[in-house]
Amino acid sequence: MDDHRNNALEQITTLFESQSLAVLSTQKNGQPYASLVAFATSNDLEHIFFLTPNTTRKYENLIQNPKTAILVNNSLNQADDIYKAISVTATGIASVVEKSDKPEFLNLYLKKHPHLKEFSTAPTTAFICVTVNRYFMVNQFQNVVEIRVTP
Repeated sequence: MDDHRNNALEQITTLFESQSLAVLSTQKNGQPYASLVAFATSNDLEHIFFLTPNTTRKYENLIQNPKTAILVNNSLNQADDIYKAISVTATGIASVVEKSDKPEFLNLYLKKHPHLKEFSTAPTTAFICVTVNRYFMVNQFQNVVEIRVTP
């Protein structure tokens, strides 16, 4: 791995560790939809996880079309965010994970969001894993770095 890629992955890791929420983008029948989700990632950044009730629009959209994008940023709603904020979009494929099949993933998630433990055990709560194929990191207003994660 080259230094440029390692530096970008370190920035992404730092951003993800500092933020609790992300914007999930889905679509159904050509209509886009955005949702706020509490997220966590695997240590290798190949997976992003979140919980959602299986009665939600985002869940229905992901079941119909698992292609998704997730946006994480550290903006503070200030004018200088244009030059100082970092924004990362992950694209990938979402799937429902049985909580008992990947307890290490759920443990990673609950380590970041311990306040959601009770929610995670509800029978109607789905544990979603997005397998990331690419990251697009934007910083300094127009500097874009693309990183392929999985083939």
